[in-house]
Amino acid sequence: MKIVEVRGLTKTFNETIHAVRGVDLSVAQGEVVVIVGPSGCGKSTILRCINLLETPTAGDVWINGVNLVDDETDLDLVRAEVGMVFQQFNLFPHLTVLRNVTLAQMKVRGRTQEKAESVALAQLERVGIPDKANAYPRQLSGGQQQRVAIARALAMDPKVMLFDEPTSALDPEMIKEVLDVMRDLAADGMTMIVVTHEMGFARAAASRVGFVDEGKIVEIGTPAEVFDNPQQERTQLFLNQVLHH
Repeated sequence: MKIVEVRGLTKTFNETIHAVRGVDLSVAQGEVVVIVGPSGCGKSTILRCINLLETPTAGDVWINGVNLVDDETDLDLVRAEVGMVFQQFNLFPHLTVLRNVTLAQMKVRGRTQEKAESVALAQLERVGIPDKANAYPRQLSGGQQQRVAIARALAMDPKVMLFDEPTSALDPEMIKEVLDVMRDLAADGMTMIVVTHEMGFARAAASRVGFVDEGKIVEIGTPAEVFDNPQQERTQLFLNQVLHH
């Protein structure tokens, strides 16, 4: 069962900057696809096109069999199936952790407050911070705030989780706690597309690793294939730079 199907995805800014050039990608249920590549190569733009935070210039994006690019599609409905976690945590500073995690459930999923709170507490437990339900974001470390953001996305029961460099804004000692949560999700069979610089995570948790350069997926394969035996010269150059420093 393909959860995400991307065909001929192209994104041009100002008609001159080709951020994404004809990307094809399909992600099956339970797969973890990790996208790596140099800064500015279009990795995040691909991710943002998958839930239409950026409107593709050309191409199609199917989530769970529904084409997001079709004008008839109810975007809010489909977006509710896609959890997104960004570099910045985007939590509401004036709301408690619990309220941050229940708000969208009540608004978008139409859950009662009681139901939303029980889901929220279960997800906070899952990301390892059940004791922070009544805290405010400013009282939490960056790693804890990112785990709240993950819990908030999970509380919507998404079919797929998208992670856009979720650890790049964190202090080094907090990176592991967030990657550990993501590893657990992967082990639980959550379908995930992750843009990251964390090669250890890519090697350990990915079903497939895609190397993106200049807006194209240059190479994609299992972690062993891509890391240990890359076929493309550009992949080799990139990995030599990142793995041997």
